Amino acid sequence: MLDANMKAQLAAYLERMTQPVEIVASLDDTPASADMRALLRDIAEASPRVSVTESAGGAQRTPSFQVNPPGRTNGPRFAGLPMGHEFTSLVLALLQAGGHPPKVEQALLEQIRALDGDLDFEVYVSLTCHNCPDVVQALNLMAVQNPRIRATMIEGSLFQREIEERQVMGVPAVFLNGTLFGSGRMSLEEIVAKVDSAAGEREARKLSGRDPFDVLIVGGGPAGAAAAVYAARKGIRTGIASERFGGQVLDTLGIENFISVKETEGPRFALALEEHVRHYDVDIMNLQRAKALRTGELVEVEFESGATLKARTVILATGARWRNVNVPGEQELKNKGVAYCPHCDGPLYKGKRVAVIGGGNSGVEAAIDLAGIVRHVTLVEFDTKLKADAVLQDKLRSLTNVDVVLNAQTTAITGTDKVDGLTYQDRATGEEKRVDLEGVFVQIGLVPNTEWLKGAVELSRFGEIIVDARGRTSLPGVFAAGDCTAVPYKQIIIAAGDGAKAALAAFDHLIRS
Repeated sequence: MLDANMKAQLAAYLERMTQPVEIVASLDDTPASADMRALLRDIAEASPRVSVTESAGGAQRTPSFQVNPPGRTNGPRFAGLPMGHEFTSLVLALLQAGGHPPKVEQALLEQIRALDGDLDFEVYVSLTCHNCPDVVQALNLMAVQNPRIRATMIEGSLFQREIEERQVMGVPAVFLNGTLFGSGRMSLEEIVAKVDSAAGEREARKLSGRDPFDVLIVGGGPAGAAAAVYAARKGIRTGIASERFGGQVLDTLGIENFISVKETEGPRFALALEEHVRHYDVDIMNLQRAKALRTGELVEVEFESGATLKARTVILATGARWRNVNVPGEQELKNKGVAYCPHCDGPLYKGKRVAVIGGGNSGVEAAIDLAGIVRHVTLVEFDTKLKADAVLQDKLRSLTNVDVVLNAQTTAITGTDKVDGLTYQDRATGEEKRVDLEGVFVQIGLVPNTEWLKGAVELSRFGEIIVDARGRTSLPGVFAAGDCTAVPYKQIIIAAGDGAKAALAAFDHLIRS
């Protein structure tokens, strides 16, 4: 199952284990079980601390296996083969069950151990999903730390009947005690906060008691991370508050144009950003969504959690998000056939019919990717021509299971419990047309996360923050950087550079005022 190189790497990792781990597998005579048996044999050979046994039935899903810490019979379970993006989840589960400490703040670990009640988490994934491992790894960690918590990763393509019965149309999809708990990327902190409802109030009170910062950065993407590093290196009191560290980068699969990094993946890049920021004396405050900005002797930022932070200067780096097509059915059917990440959710539509809305690079790339998985793709573009690069258009038109509809305005996404079609208007004739399908992927660009700033700072007609060459906004002491600004070309490297520039400008403002 594993090649010689992967076996060697696995053996090196598992040397960090300090206690024995028992893997209990539920297998049968199917090819999937044969693959799992081979994988488990390779794992057992990689470490003398790992033993593998096969149970005589009783498991809810087959093939599956459980990673049990010493004295436990309810460790993290993997239903399906955890390869692809999930292989890291397996390695971490082995290490943590084997006594290797996780890289998590002690206060959060204590909060997990203190959670009361029996919590049975099930998370449906696809092995090509780059958002799924974060959720799987968070739930596995919780299951290792607290014996009253169970966590099961379920490979959707292998347990297709469950996917259909539970109407899972997007991954990761998390169920808690049989009820849908959440869809999409969630961090460990987010999951724990959602389970421990009183935690948010406690954290808000604690944050509001913070002393004023010299520089407060709102947003944890590339712009915010760069601003934090540059500010902290000046030796000034620096804080960074964000809804999720990494921002939009977390939803990016491949990054091949950040100079000096030949190739990486969005989640890995986001982790590197956070590790770099944590290397300095920066107060990182996650799960904080900005609500209002006020100026006076100090600048104040109010958050939806109820917390209020004060600072002498503020750098706004709130980034952008996927733009909605804003037609009937989109919100109602989100995660029920309406999706925004073809890499994550594409495998769930194997053999089905889907549409892609948008004819730019992202839309055409999505259509090309999906064409290799689904039965048929209909690409719907508002303009009279595609806007994607010529090489992408050539590839698209070479595919036999793709139709391109130009000069078409999407009017509705239809369905009751899940998507069953899309309607559009032919802009040349005014004729209303319908396409029967099971999924719709929206790929029509970005919108800045600046609604909360209306009336506070000057915005463009597109909602972008107006800044000058130094990143200064219309408010003294308030700066901005990244995709939330009117700076052209929304690129990671440009956002990082603008974040550094804004931090230097903020420092200059501090020493002159």
